[in-house]
Amino acid sequence: MEQVDAIVIGAGVVGLAVGRALARKGLETLVLEREDAIGTGISSRNSEVIHAGLYYAPGSLKARLCVQGRAQLYDFCASHGVAHRRCGKLVVATSPAQVEGLAQLAQRGAANGVNDLQLLSIEEARALEPVLRCEAALLSPSSGIVDSHGLMLALQGDLERAGGAVVLRSPVDGMRLDRAGHVLTIGGAEPMTLRARIVVNAAGLDAPALAGRFDGFAAQHVPRAHFSKGSYYALAGRAPFSRLVYPMPQDAWLGVHLTLDLAGQARFGPDAQWLDAATSDEIDYGVDPARAQAFYADVRRYWPGLPDGALQPAYSGVRPKIHGPGEPAPDFCIQGSREHGVAGLVNLFGIESPGLTSCLALADEVVARLDA
Repeated sequence: MEQVDAIVIGAGVVGLAVGRALARKGLETLVLEREDAIGTGISSRNSEVIHAGLYYAPGSLKARLCVQGRAQLYDFCASHGVAHRRCGKLVVATSPAQVEGLAQLAQRGAANGVNDLQLLSIEEARALEPVLRCEAALLSPSSGIVDSHGLMLALQGDLERAGGAVVLRSPVDGMRLDRAGHVLTIGGAEPMTLRARIVVNAAGLDAPALAGRFDGFAAQHVPRAHFSKGSYYALAGRAPFSRLVYPMPQDAWLGVHLTLDLAGQARFGPDAQWLDAATSDEIDYGVDPARAQAFYADVRRYWPGLPDGALQPAYSGVRPKIHGPGEPAPDFCIQGSREHGVAGLVNLFGIESPGLTSCLALADEVVARLDA
């Protein structure tokens, strides 16, 4: 039976970052991906926003890894030629009742180490974005956007230069836990069995289902997966904004916001639609044109000038939730031997936003837990 030092399951942005970190430590590392390309799931179906770190509970993994990861990500993009832009973001209060919430959000961000936030009056906000409607705004200059596919290609390049490899069309059917090295059963056109001392489950939407198939892994350590679909709609024509615009957040949902791609094209979304799908294979990623109707009212709270008929279906993504509707959003779940008692195994559950921003910091955290 062939043996390697480390296997990462899932070649999304987080899996690639983890694989890169392990390979750079001198470990023989494989990143296994069931699809025929990297990053076809969560990593390619999001807003591509680099978050500053103002939304998350102080002391949480999301807060710490977002702030740490954001600095790492900007440095990585600059050193590796990954397209990105530090365009900034405005979080807007669209009613007088929300103004106090902006101040609280600024305090939370400062507690997390986001030290460049600025509370703006109506006049100051409109000086930056003249067509904006708001009662007040919070400016986050260190928020930005990134080419997520370019980022993943750069991570893969570093992984391969360090001696690691990505193996496509290699679904992991199951794993038997073994102190001498965990034994993975891999399907695909050429089924095989591999042994690895270290295994990282970075399978995104499928991470809980995959952990449920680990022979010898206690069921109480596997959270129930929930899927929340978000649809995006593209703006016909050029947007009259140069920054991202977000409404006040609602728990883990950041609302229907305006994001820009690197070409300046605007899109709005995502909304939040809980799915009944039991597995990721049952997900329909189609975008219903009729759902755009609800977007107009949401967007016109901060951009009254949005023309009728200007929103066109673009794409959708699904968040890998480990909580259900009406339940408080949990922190990232980085589950290592301290939590489940299995040496050499880390499960990554519920790695939703700010997972893209945090990918390099998440990788460092995984390596630290494996070394502990």
